[in-house]
Amino acid sequence: MRLKNKVAIVTGGGSGIGRATAELFAKEGAKVAVGDLKVDSGNDVARQIKDSGKEAFFVQVDVSHPAQVQRMVEATLSTYGGIDILFNGAAILAFGTALDTDEKTWNRVMSINLNGTFWCCKAVLPQMIKRGGGSIINVSSSTGAHDAKGNTVAYVTSKGGVALMTKAMAIDHAKENVRVNALCPGPTDTPMLRSALSPQEMEAFAATFPMGRMGRPEELAYAALFLASDEASFVTGAMMAVDGGQTAEV
Repeated sequence: MRLKNKVAIVTGGGSGIGRATAELFAKEGAKVAVGDLKVDSGNDVARQIKDSGKEAFFVQVDVSHPAQVQRMVEATLSTYGGIDILFNGAAILAFGTALDTDEKTWNRVMSINLNGTFWCCKAVLPQMIKRGGGSIINVSSSTGAHDAKGNTVAYVTSKGGVALMTKAMAIDHAKENVRVNALCPGPTDTPMLRSALSPQEMEAFAATFPMGRMGRPEELAYAALFLASDEASFVTGAMMAVDGGQTAEV
């Protein structure tokens, strides 16, 4: 019960790393607002948490719209009375070089991965400051926070922006006891990645890493749990690589 009596918002909570994080946070005692664009999957996660005897509710949100983000925050405050933890897991993946990436694709990736993370942070910060502190966990990527990869210019740019935004916010709000950190996952076996790569491509990709396999969503969730908990009370502005050694190797 490392998050007992804490209130957490988890965006992207309907699948992948977000889902694993929402479920683990609830298991560890948090009351969880599951935010996701997809109603069916988001409701399913909240229902399963409640069926396990924990507290959760679903709120539909497109994080690229500040008004929708604010409604999510207000719903959480109305339901649970405060906000202690924000996990920014909502993201999309797009392939393409600068020459291949059209305006619509570029703007959509930025509006969710980078802008959406900013809007969620901006909306919860006043509540955390009022409450005496909190923990924000953004999701960057090994590709973007540490290095780049070809044919993913929009995605890499968005995740690189998340990394430096995390550091800037950590500095700005350290004295207000709001810790801001980022997870940097290596390639993880999630629906998002499975939609982009065939099973054969995923297997070949995983074989290139030192550990020789993809990450599992629950492995990222446990890293997020540490950052959310009081055990990480002196950790802010950190980029936590959970990547099976990917970025350790040149």
